[in-house]
Amino acid sequence: MSDKTQASAKTAKKRRGLSYERRKALYGYGFISLWLVGTVLFFLIPLGKSLWYSFSKVSIEPGAVNTRFIGVDNYFKVIGEDPYYTEYLGKVLLETLWKTPLILIFSLFIAVILNQKFRGRALARAVFFLPVIIATGPVYRIISGDMDSTGNSGAAQFSTMFSTNLVGELMQFLGIYGLSDSMSTFINAVADNVFGIVWSSGIQILLFLAALQTIPPSAKEAATMEGATAWEYFWKITFPYVGPYILANLIFTVIDSFTNPMNDVMGRISAMRSQFDFGEAASMAWIYFVIVLAAIGVVTGMVRKYIYYEND
Repeated sequence: MSDKTQASAKTAKKRRGLSYERRKALYGYGFISLWLVGTVLFFLIPLGKSLWYSFSKVSIEPGAVNTRFIGVDNYFKVIGEDPYYTEYLGKVLLETLWKTPLILIFSLFIAVILNQKFRGRALARAVFFLPVIIATGPVYRIISGDMDSTGNSGAAQFSTMFSTNLVGELMQFLGIYGLSDSMSTFINAVADNVFGIVWSSGIQILLFLAALQTIPPSAKEAATMEGATAWEYFWKITFPYVGPYILANLIFTVIDSFTNPMNDVMGRISAMRSQFDFGEAASMAWIYFVIVLAAIGVVTGMVRKYIYYEND
């Protein structure tokens, strides 16, 4: 028997010796191997470099990036000396705090409507999900009226229909006067960001729709037989079933708000990077990252105790 034939026989015997679970595991590792390589090269290594830069004095020289360890000086400089960073942090946190509940309420309301049977339902679902497909930075800036960063000055007339003071005029028409400055500021902020709230609700609506379709028909039949009203059905049946999705949407909305490339903190980090202040930019990013993790932890801890999970 030749050496080639003996090697083939050994290989075949070795394959037969592998268990089914072992072969499945090897197939799985094979499928995720490219993902693992990409994660290491394009995520873990840059993440480690970013952390190192945040503790270093970074200087750019021809053909090289030199770093010198300086400890936490970048962090103290960012927090204590930067004229914009802490202000932008407070602004983004406040905006996330009031915008997140509005997005969730609006998304659930629209999802309940879109879950009903009516003519043109598929078109209505596509319209509300359309912003997820075309929600690029320039498109959103044009619609929201930020012409300076895009150069599309001719679109100013188009953007004005999303920024009219209809709410203020309506309050004056109804005779609502004498509100406190803080309340007036909040109402105006909500009114000015109505389109942004609608624009940011596509994924949440889709998830709530998926949750509503998991409600078994027997639950509605039982509620109807018991004489439950639509209001009682919503709070006793619908709301508990969508509870886990509320938590998922809440976490997604918080992350989406914090990582929006158009918020002031992300803009400040990008500006520092563009000025080649990599050490300060990295420290800003890591402070921001810790704040985001803390916010998600607080939100999850507060909400999860009120979530109903159905056990089979």
